[in-house]
Amino acid sequence: MSKQLDTNLFEGLSSMEAATRFRTYGLNQFKQKKPRSLLSMFLNQFDSFIIKLLLGASGVSLLLGQVVDAAAILVIIGLESALGVWQEYKAERSLDALKQLSTPTACVIRDGVEKKVSSTQLVPGDVILLESGNTVPADVRLIESYGIEVMEASLTGESNSVSKKVHNLNNKDLPLGDRVNMLYMGTSVIRGRGKALVVSTGMYTEMGKIAAMLNDVKAESTPLQKDLNQLAKIITWGCLGICSLITVGGVLGGHPLLEMLRTGVSLAVGAIPEGLTTVLTISLAFGVQRMAKKNAIVKTLPAVETLSCTKVICTDKTGTLTQNEMTVKEIATLDKKIEITGEGYQKKGTLLYNQNAIIASKYRDLRLLLTSGALCNNAEIEKLAGEKYEIKGDPTEAALLIAVEKSGLPLEDFSCYRREHEIPFDADVKRMTAICSDAQNHYHVFSKGAVDSILEQCSSVMMDDQVLDISQEYIDTIVSMHDNMASRALRVLALAYKPLDYKSDSLIEGGLDNQMIFLGLVGMMDPPREGVKEAIGKCHQAGIKVVMITGDHKETAAAIAKSIDLLTEDGIVLSGEELDALDADALSNEIGKVQVFARTCPEQKLKIVRAFKKKGYIVAMTGDGVNDAPAIKEAHVGIAMGKSGTDVTREASSIILTDDNFSTIVKAVEEGRTINRNIKKFVKYVLSGNFAEVLAIFLASITGMPVPLIPSQILMINLVTEGIPALSLGVDPPEKDIMQEPPRDAIHSIFDSRLKRRIITRGIATGLTTLGVFGGTLFLTGNLVRARTMAFANLVSCQMLHAFECSSMSIRRNKALLPAVAISTGLMLASIYIPSLAAVFSMGPLNIEDWLMILLSTTILSRLDDFFKDVLYVTRIRKTPSFGVVN
Repeated sequence: MSKQLDTNLFEGLSSMEAATRFRTYGLNQFKQKKPRSLLSMFLNQFDSFIIKLLLGASGVSLLLGQVVDAAAILVIIGLESALGVWQEYKAERSLDALKQLSTPTACVIRDGVEKKVSSTQLVPGDVILLESGNTVPADVRLIESYGIEVMEASLTGESNSVSKKVHNLNNKDLPLGDRVNMLYMGTSVIRGRGKALVVSTGMYTEMGKIAAMLNDVKAESTPLQKDLNQLAKIITWGCLGICSLITVGGVLGGHPLLEMLRTGVSLAVGAIPEGLTTVLTISLAFGVQRMAKKNAIVKTLPAVETLSCTKVICTDKTGTLTQNEMTVKEIATLDKKIEITGEGYQKKGTLLYNQNAIIASKYRDLRLLLTSGALCNNAEIEKLAGEKYEIKGDPTEAALLIAVEKSGLPLEDFSCYRREHEIPFDADVKRMTAICSDAQNHYHVFSKGAVDSILEQCSSVMMDDQVLDISQEYIDTIVSMHDNMASRALRVLALAYKPLDYKSDSLIEGGLDNQMIFLGLVGMMDPPREGVKEAIGKCHQAGIKVVMITGDHKETAAAIAKSIDLLTEDGIVLSGEELDALDADALSNEIGKVQVFARTCPEQKLKIVRAFKKKGYIVAMTGDGVNDAPAIKEAHVGIAMGKSGTDVTREASSIILTDDNFSTIVKAVEEGRTINRNIKKFVKYVLSGNFAEVLAIFLASITGMPVPLIPSQILMINLVTEGIPALSLGVDPPEKDIMQEPPRDAIHSIFDSRLKRRIITRGIATGLTTLGVFGGTLFLTGNLVRARTMAFANLVSCQMLHAFECSSMSIRRNKALLPAVAISTGLMLASIYIPSLAAVFSMGPLNIEDWLMILLSTTILSRLDDFFKDVLYVTRIRKTPSFGVVN
């Protein structure tokens, strides 16, 4: 490798050669996406068919001389676009606030001299120095290693640290997690030090390749966007049909052509629910605000509603399902099994033996085991605000320090010990040893590591306060203890100790960690987040499949999935290697049964998401590492972690969780379903009113009656009914049963057959009663102005009643509904009783008898509505096969 890169491994590159290569390779960073301007955000809001339809309606209104209506539609479009831009701008600002502001540096050897440079200036062939706490600035190959361990979770998804060593690999196709001589950009050195050769920078690194994969993933229209575009097309043809039918029918009924043409066009424009996009946008915006309070930042509004269709949530494990805070849960000596309460990096907890709290200092074997864990340890714990702590170093070692604190042995008590010598952890030996002296200048050897490695060095065991010779029986017991812990997803460490009578000048001699005394085992795990088990239960109840995708080994992943009720008895656990062995058809057959994918790489995550999409599932994908970004962008709803997530992942997502908690995803799904249900309420309310207008005018025109509503009255009805009451329906709070029904099927439109039936039945009932009130008044009084005023008042009153019926909430829960209806009712009364307004809309005042007739009409309306629902339901049942009940 050094020959290929033409590098002196001792002196590094010369400054001149580094400058030459920099001109060739460029900055060691990912290509930056050009930020969108406010103008591009604004223009993007017009990229939908329904907005184009509204613009067309505005143009037609202008041609007909209806300047006020044309201006009103343009104002509505402008407000919606501004709201959309504001939401996207806020999301971009929130995203910027999450990004790292500092530029990392690297220690590089150039011209034989160590120097600090910005990591963006590194080039292939540079020789860099690494130590604990460093972030690896590029893809590098180790030249020298002194116990280096790296956390690669952001790249491979594996939660445990990985030991690295200088080693030649014969297999070039090894998974990233198994390339022990390579360190990758963005990973963290948590232990040891070393020297490494830079082999790739910028977009040529493994993380750069993943970032480049994002360009191959195209964003799809959300189910809601597809539905809106389809609805707009239906409305367009419907309006053309309405205009033609009304005009032709009116002319055949004896009305003047120009009058009927104007009425037909006005009705067609009025039939367009221009408030639809407004209410949708505002409903989504309110949902976004509620989600922000629940720790979810939404970057694109339609993503909220898409959550209502989600059938599969693919989630990583570390930090999402688990706390990403390793915790000692159990200690086992040869004669005691001790449980430790408390989770994460909090020192609150108790040691329990036989369900009783104990004091560790009273048991010699336990005290020595904890002492070994505290002193054979390079981690540090820094106290933060409250009861939280921040670790520096290996999470496993930090977990041991927290366990020591919980035991009642303060870490300050170990300050009397001095580290005299250390044998660093080695991947081949699988153990670490520390030699310490105490205040009396006595020497002690403490060791920790894999069980088999520690047992090889032990000649005796400690049981309570006795040291006994080791035997096969004891070894079998220890191995059985280890297997039991491992089967419960615990990471197991063995600890050993021996007193040393050597003098300090003899500490470099070999064999220091032989003839050790076995003390016991420590079992630790990254505990599940609080509430995650309940959240997964909610998902299952709601018909949502939860799939865990992790870099952990198969057995570990399965055990953790079982502990949170994610993996069921009939569920399948599939490794990345097994996944690659399946062809497309085999994967399609198996994908519905798989609940856990283990030991996966970025390409496989993308393959998994695509396989679910191919089966017709709406997929949400969560993640934090760069390795998750392509799959997050491919998914219908990409969800990134705000705390632990990388910039690349957050850029690719549509929703960001500021608390990195799976439970927040479930709350977001609940919000999405609420918005979906509110959209249906609004659509039912508005379209049934529009259908009633069309029906009443059409029936009047073909029967030779005068037109019940003139254009100005049609526009006023739309203003009164489609405005504030419709908005109040869009903010209905969640219903109690919202997570007890299956997801909305995205294959079928949000405007499903049931919703269409309700629009038609209500529209017919309202249209017939409006025509009846108009015809009855005209027949009894012969006053056309009064009859049209009655039709106007009846239609608005029916819609006000319908607003209450559409909302499933009480007025106590939806506090906006009653004021909204009151305001609209006030506008209706003002247009009837204020002389100047009544003159504009060609209406006159109504008396008490008129209002009693309208009251009777609304009563008849409810009966007619029920009748038409029953007729359509019976018809539907007759056409439906008898194998099931249709709701």
